Amino acid sequence: MPPPAVRVVWLGRARYAELLALQESWLRRLQAEPGPDAGSSLEAGALLLCEPAGPVYTSGLRGGLTPEETAQLRALGAEVRTTGRGGLATFHGPGQLLCHPVLDLRRLGLRLRTHVAALEKCAVRLCELRGLRDARARPPPYTGVWLGERKICAIGVRCGRHITSHGLALNCSTDLTWFEHIVPCGLVGTGVTSLSKELQRHVSVDEVMPPFLEVFKETFKCTLVSEDPN
Repeated sequence: MPPPAVRVVWLGRARYAELLALQESWLRRLQAEPGPDAGSSLEAGALLLCEPAGPVYTSGLRGGLTPEETAQLRALGAEVRTTGRGGLATFHGPGQLLCHPVLDLRRLGLRLRTHVAALEKCAVRLCELRGLRDARARPPPYTGVWLGERKICAIGVRCGRHITSHGLALNCSTDLTWFEHIVPCGLVGTGVTSLSKELQRHVSVDEVMPPFLEVFKETFKCTLVSEDPN
Protein backbone atom coordinates (compact mmCIF):
# COMPACT_ATOMS: atom_id res chain seq x y z
CA MET A 1 0.00 0.00 0.00
CA PRO A 2 1.47 3.41 -0.96
CA PRO A 3 2.23 5.89 1.83
CA PRO A 4 -0.41 8.53 2.61
CA ALA A 5 -0.14 11.83 0.76
CA VAL A 6 0.15 15.21 2.47
CA ARG A 7 -0.53 18.42 0.56
CA VAL A 8 2.19 21.07 0.92
CA VAL A 9 0.90 24.65 0.90
CA TRP A 10 3.64 27.31 0.98
CA LEU A 11 2.29 30.80 1.61
CA GLY A 12 5.64 32.58 1.42
CA ARG A 13 5.73 35.72 3.55
CA ALA A 14 2.22 35.96 4.89
CA ARG A 15 0.21 37.54 7.67
CA TYR A 16 -0.37 35.23 10.62
CA ALA A 17 -4.13 35.72 10.18
CA GLU A 18 -3.82 34.32 6.65
CA LEU A 19 -2.17 31.16 7.97
CA LEU A 20 -4.89 30.75 10.62
CA ALA A 21 -7.65 31.20 8.03
CA LEU A 22 -6.13 28.54 5.79
CA GLN A 23 -5.69 26.24 8.77
CA GLU A 24 -9.37 26.63 9.67
CA SER A 25 -10.36 25.85 6.09
CA TRP A 26 -8.34 22.63 6.11
CA LEU A 27 -9.72 21.67 9.52
CA ARG A 28 -13.28 21.94 8.20
CA ARG A 29 -12.29 19.96 5.13
CA LEU A 30 -10.80 17.08 7.10
CA GLN A 31 -13.55 17.05 9.71
CA ALA A 32 -16.13 16.67 6.94
CA GLU A 33 -14.41 13.62 5.48
CA PRO A 34 -15.30 10.08 6.60
CA GLY A 35 -12.93 8.21 8.88
CA PRO A 36 -10.10 6.12 7.43
CA ASP A 37 -12.16 2.93 7.68
CA ALA A 38 -15.01 4.37 5.63
CA GLY A 39 -13.15 4.77 2.34
CA SER A 40 -9.92 4.26 0.50
CA SER A 41 -8.57 7.84 0.57
CA LEU A 42 -4.81 7.92 0.91
CA GLU A 43 -4.67 11.64 1.72
CA ALA A 44 -3.78 12.55 5.29
CA GLY A 45 -4.19 16.33 5.18
CA ALA A 46 -1.99 19.35 4.59
CA LEU A 47 1.32 20.84 5.67
CA LEU A 48 0.84 24.62 5.85
CA LEU A 49 4.03 26.68 5.81
CA CYS A 50 4.85 30.36 5.87
CA GLU A 51 7.28 33.02 7.02
CA PRO A 52 5.39 35.57 9.14
CA ALA A 53 5.24 38.96 7.46
CA GLY A 54 5.23 40.90 10.73
CA PRO A 55 5.74 40.52 14.50
CA VAL A 56 3.07 38.50 16.29
CA TYR A 57 2.84 37.33 19.90
CA THR A 58 0.55 34.38 20.56
CA SER A 59 -0.72 32.81 23.76
CA GLY A 60 -1.94 29.24 24.11
CA LEU A 61 -4.63 27.39 26.03
CA ARG A 62 -2.78 28.01 29.30
CA GLY A 63 -2.69 31.76 28.70
CA GLY A 64 0.64 33.49 29.18
CA LEU A 65 -0.14 37.19 28.70
CA THR A 66 -1.92 39.59 31.04
CA PRO A 67 -4.04 42.46 29.64
CA GLU A 68 -1.26 44.87 30.67
CA GLU A 69 1.38 42.81 28.85
CA THR A 70 -0.85 42.57 25.79
CA ALA A 71 -1.19 46.36 25.69
CA GLN A 72 2.58 46.81 26.04
CA LEU A 73 3.29 44.40 23.20
CA ARG A 74 0.79 46.10 20.91
CA ALA A 75 2.45 49.41 21.73
CA LEU A 76 5.65 47.95 20.25
CA GLY A 77 3.83 47.52 16.95
CA ALA A 78 3.22 43.80 17.29
CA GLU A 79 0.01 41.88 16.77
CA VAL A 80 -1.22 39.83 19.75
CA ARG A 81 -3.43 36.78 19.34
CA THR A 82 -4.94 34.09 21.55
CA THR A 83 -4.76 30.66 19.92
CA GLY A 84 -6.11 27.20 20.62
CA ARG A 85 -2.72 25.49 20.73
CA GLY A 86 -1.08 24.05 23.81
CA GLY A 87 1.48 26.03 25.77
CA LEU A 88 1.93 29.63 26.86
CA ALA A 89 3.21 32.77 25.11
CA THR A 90 5.67 32.85 22.23
CA PHE A 91 6.71 35.07 19.34
CA HIS A 92 6.41 34.69 15.56
CA GLY A 93 7.99 36.99 13.02
CA PRO A 94 10.09 37.43 9.88
CA GLY A 95 12.98 35.01 9.62
CA GLN A 96 10.99 32.19 11.21
CA LEU A 97 9.62 29.07 9.55
CA LEU A 98 6.06 28.41 10.71
CA CYS A 99 4.82 24.89 10.06
CA HIS A 100 1.20 23.94 10.76
CA PRO A 101 0.43 20.30 9.87
CA VAL A 102 -3.34 19.79 9.61
CA LEU A 103 -3.40 16.00 9.61
CA ASP A 104 -5.75 13.12 10.30
CA LEU A 105 -3.45 11.12 12.58
CA ARG A 106 -5.39 7.91 11.93
CA ARG A 107 -4.30 7.95 8.29
CA LEU A 108 -0.67 8.21 9.41
CA GLY A 109 -0.92 5.63 12.17
CA LEU A 110 0.03 8.21 14.79
CA ARG A 111 -1.20 9.29 18.20
CA LEU A 112 -0.90 12.84 19.53
CA ARG A 113 2.23 12.03 21.56
CA THR A 114 3.99 10.41 18.61
CA HIS A 115 2.93 13.33 16.38
CA VAL A 116 4.61 15.82 18.73
CA ALA A 117 7.69 13.59 18.94
CA ALA A 118 7.81 13.47 15.13
CA LEU A 119 7.72 17.28 14.92
CA GLU A 120 10.58 17.46 17.42
CA LYS A 121 12.50 14.92 15.38
CA CYS A 122 12.05 17.01 12.23
CA ALA A 123 13.54 20.09 13.89
CA VAL A 124 16.37 18.11 15.50
CA ARG A 125 17.27 16.45 12.21
CA LEU A 126 17.23 19.77 10.35
CA CYS A 127 19.62 21.24 12.92
CA GLU A 128 21.88 18.21 12.55
CA LEU A 129 21.94 18.63 8.77
CA ARG A 130 23.14 22.18 9.33
CA GLY A 131 25.94 20.96 11.59
CA LEU A 132 24.25 21.62 14.96
CA ARG A 133 24.60 18.11 16.34
CA ASP A 134 23.79 19.06 19.94
CA ALA A 135 20.15 19.86 19.12
CA ARG A 136 17.72 17.78 21.14
CA ALA A 137 14.21 17.58 22.51
CA ARG A 138 13.87 17.76 26.29
CA PRO A 139 11.33 16.27 28.69
CA PRO A 140 8.43 18.42 29.98
CA PRO A 141 8.13 21.24 30.78
CA TYR A 142 10.86 21.92 28.20
CA THR A 143 8.87 21.47 25.01
CA GLY A 144 10.42 22.16 21.64
CA VAL A 145 14.01 21.71 20.45
CA TRP A 146 17.02 23.03 22.31
CA LEU A 147 20.74 23.72 22.02
CA GLY A 148 21.81 23.62 25.64
CA GLU A 149 19.64 26.16 27.46
CA ARG A 150 18.69 27.95 24.25
CA LYS A 151 15.46 27.11 22.45
CA ILE A 152 15.69 27.13 18.67
CA CYS A 153 12.27 25.68 17.85
CA ALA A 154 8.97 26.07 19.67
CA ILE A 155 6.25 23.43 19.41
CA GLY A 156 2.60 23.81 20.33
CA VAL A 157 -0.21 21.74 18.85
CA ARG A 158 -3.91 21.15 19.09
CA CYS A 159 -5.75 17.93 18.34
CA GLY A 160 -9.48 17.29 18.12
CA ARG A 161 -11.22 14.24 16.66
CA HIS A 162 -7.80 12.89 15.63
CA ILE A 163 -7.07 16.00 13.51
CA THR A 164 -4.11 18.22 14.37
CA SER A 165 -3.50 21.94 13.94
CA HIS A 166 -0.77 24.45 14.83
CA GLY A 167 2.72 22.96 15.00
CA LEU A 168 6.26 24.33 15.15
CA ALA A 169 8.14 27.60 14.77
CA LEU A 170 11.82 27.32 13.82
CA ASN A 171 14.04 30.38 14.26
CA CYS A 172 16.13 30.79 11.10
CA SER A 173 17.13 34.47 11.04
CA THR A 174 14.56 35.78 13.50
CA ASP A 175 15.21 39.08 15.31
CA LEU A 176 15.59 37.54 18.76
CA THR A 177 15.17 40.86 20.59
CA TRP A 178 11.39 40.44 20.22
CA PHE A 179 11.58 37.54 22.70
CA GLU A 180 12.98 39.87 25.38
CA HIS A 181 9.50 41.30 26.00
CA ILE A 182 7.99 37.98 27.18
CA VAL A 183 8.96 34.84 29.06
CA PRO A 184 8.91 32.44 26.09
CA CYS A 185 6.66 29.46 26.84
CA GLY A 186 6.71 30.46 30.51
CA LEU A 187 10.21 29.06 31.07
CA VAL A 188 12.16 31.43 33.32
CA GLY A 189 15.95 31.39 33.04
CA THR A 190 16.17 29.97 29.53
CA GLY A 191 17.12 31.68 26.30
CA VAL A 192 16.30 31.57 22.61
CA THR A 193 18.53 31.22 19.59
CA SER A 194 18.38 30.82 15.81
CA LEU A 195 20.16 28.96 13.05
CA SER A 196 21.79 32.24 11.98
CA LYS A 197 23.08 32.98 15.48
CA GLU A 198 24.45 29.48 16.01
CA LEU A 199 26.08 29.19 12.58
CA GLN A 200 27.32 32.81 12.53
CA ARG A 201 25.88 33.43 9.07
CA HIS A 202 22.53 34.42 7.60
CA VAL A 203 20.22 31.40 7.25
CA SER A 204 16.99 32.23 5.45
CA VAL A 205 13.67 30.43 5.59
CA ASP A 206 14.03 29.74 1.86
CA GLU A 207 17.33 27.93 2.53
CA VAL A 208 15.88 25.53 5.10
CA MET A 209 12.62 24.78 3.29
CA PRO A 210 13.89 22.00 0.94
CA PRO A 211 15.73 20.01 3.65
CA PHE A 212 12.83 20.51 6.06
CA LEU A 213 10.37 19.03 3.58
CA GLU A 214 12.66 16.04 3.01
CA VAL A 215 12.97 15.47 6.75
CA PHE A 216 9.20 15.79 7.22
CA LYS A 217 8.55 13.26 4.47
CA GLU A 218 10.99 10.76 5.98
CA THR A 219 9.81 11.25 9.56
CA PHE A 220 6.07 11.11 8.86
CA LYS A 221 6.49 8.36 6.24
CA CYS A 222 4.35 10.15 3.67
CA THR A 223 4.54 11.59 0.19
CA LEU A 224 4.33 15.35 -0.33
CA VAL A 225 2.22 16.95 -3.06
CA SER A 226 2.53 20.67 -3.76
CA GLU A 227 -0.70 22.65 -3.79
CA ASP A 228 -1.39 26.26 -4.72
CA PRO A 229 -2.48 28.25 -1.63
CA ASN A 230 -5.38 29.72 -3.66
